[in-house]
Order: sequence, then structure tokens, then C-alpha cells
Amino acid sequence: MKKYLVEITETLQKQITVSANSREEAEQKVKERYKNEDIILNENDYVDTDFHVIKETRIMNHDER
Repeated sequence: MKKYLVEITETLQKQITVSANSREEAEQKVKERYKNEDIILNENDYVDTDFHVIKETRIMNHDER
């Protein structure tokens, strides 16, 4: 038998419209609003869940100890 460490990653996504003079400025404005918690993603923004085994460890049985 083995033990497995499984990583779960949930992806949330939201689109925000913002006025700006450049792409960089638009991104910075949204980052700042997100940082200040003016934009909060929740279960309504759910997109996907991914499961990935990142570590496998063999469990020794009683006779092998």
C-alpha cells in the first residue's frame, strides 16, 4: 500500500471593465482594487478544479519492519 499527497487547485475567474490609458495601467488599477478587497471572487466565479498527485510514499507492512 502507498500514501499519496494530492494537491487540489480551484480556479476562480472574473472579468472587470476599467478605463485606462494603457494595458499596463488597466492591469495595475484592477490589481490595486483586488488588493484593497474592492474586487472579491467567490463561488459564482468558479471555473475549474484540478487534482494532481505530487508525492507517493510506500507504506511498509508489518512484516517488512
